[in-house]
Amino acid sequence: MSEQTRNPARTRYAPSPTGRTHLGNLRTALFAWLWARHTDGQFILRIEDTDRERLVAGAQEELMDALRWLGLNWDEGPDSPNGSRYVQSHNLARYREVVQHLLDCGRAYYCDCSPERLEIVRRAQQARGQKPRYDNHCRRRRLEAGDQRVVRLALPENGETLVHDVLRGTIRFENADHGDPIILKSDGYPTYHLASVVDDHDMGITHVIRADEWLPSTPIHVNLYAALGWQPPQFVHLPLVTDHERRKIKKRSDGDQSAEYAEYAEMLRVATLRERGYLPQAVLNYLAFLGWHPGSTEEIMTPEEIVARFTLERLSTSPAVFDVDRLNWFNQQHLKRLSNAELSALALPYLRAAYPEAAQLADPAWCEALIAAVRDELIALADVVTAARFAFEPPQTFTTEALALLQAPNATVALNALNDALPNVARLTHAQAEELLKSLRDQLKQAHQLSGKQILPPIRAALTGSTGGAHLADILALLSVADLRERLQRALAHSPTL
Repeated sequence: MSEQTRNPARTRYAPSPTGRTHLGNLRTALFAWLWARHTDGQFILRIEDTDRERLVAGAQEELMDALRWLGLNWDEGPDSPNGSRYVQSHNLARYREVVQHLLDCGRAYYCDCSPERLEIVRRAQQARGQKPRYDNHCRRRRLEAGDQRVVRLALPENGETLVHDVLRGTIRFENADHGDPIILKSDGYPTYHLASVVDDHDMGITHVIRADEWLPSTPIHVNLYAALGWQPPQFVHLPLVTDHERRKIKKRSDGDQSAEYAEYAEMLRVATLRERGYLPQAVLNYLAFLGWHPGSTEEIMTPEEIVARFTLERLSTSPAVFDVDRLNWFNQQHLKRLSNAELSALALPYLRAAYPEAAQLADPAWCEALIAAVRDELIALADVVTAARFAFEPPQTFTTEALALLQAPNATVALNALNDALPNVARLTHAQAEELLKSLRDQLKQAHQLSGKQILPPIRAALTGSTGGAHLADILALLSVADLRERLQRALAHSPTL
């Protein structure tokens, strides 16, 4: 396989716009893109929209937008100058030309079997313990073209078809297990079998990288290449990405989901990840490790690093499970790589949307200090709204833990001492905040024998309503002195025990 890296590959991602874009789809696109980029080849985007009954409005635009967001740029596609070539519904004349050639040379035939007849055949085969398949009833009837007639490919009825897969080696399929498949439907549209083979040939695709659910259909494709006298590409069938219950991820909801599973499924949608502020480079990094490994313990990598290290031989043949916790970990690691200024620029739109009237957001230095104070709490960028709430809203309620701290005997002493120690300035600098807290600890240790653990937690609870979050010195420096005094007074009056 290492020799293949010396030849530029032409790969393709050929989605059907019949549902929402999810990470299982994009993992296939990513591996095809990585192989093309690793070999200095081309990555092609093709829209397979011949399943007209299941098309979803807006699905094509959504999937193209998702690819752009992840950085999976394509070299040829629907937005190319000759973009119609990359949308199958615009190429019906080409598919019919190929079908006519197969009819003329006796490798295809018309079929008028009704759904009722096919169901009778299927049930009879099942009753005999046979694998359901078309019985090739119309192969020798020599039907002419007509309404409601489909075209079927005449497959070999005996022997074996060998499929060579890059990951799995040579796989043998018994020809007797396959009935003749439909390649042209009665509405004039091709099936996947025909359209994908014709397009892959016409576009010079060297590697077909797709989910292994297509592996049972590959003997059909191999025989179709042979019938047309074309050289087949190399096949790479990827194991599926499954959900946490080891089920295939679906583009369309089955309508029978618990609230917990619905939330899990929502995290598989690219639109959801974008809305919640996951970094595209983190999502790409996570997806790459769903079925591939670099041959080392290194995990956090840039797209450029993954391209440089990517090889087909390091792809797994085992299904990968989508794990939200692991995705969150990848995103946090990539957030940590950002400077305060970079993170601030990405997070501020979420704060501006939540607090459009907040005057502080016009101060770049204050904003950067705020983001620096809460950055360790972020899993995704949208989390900044919750993590930074203390900077915009005084606590309306107190958590159970915070209330317990405020009701402790030492709380009144600590809060009054801080209120008395606040200087008459508009806002403390960070250095002043740290010095103030140090002085407060020394004062209360000497006067009341209180430790820092008895002093600082009640102050945090009074200012934020909770026991976690940013460092206390950051909180003191981010809030105005007037706001600090107001919050201290509210906390002092909050409980009758204070």
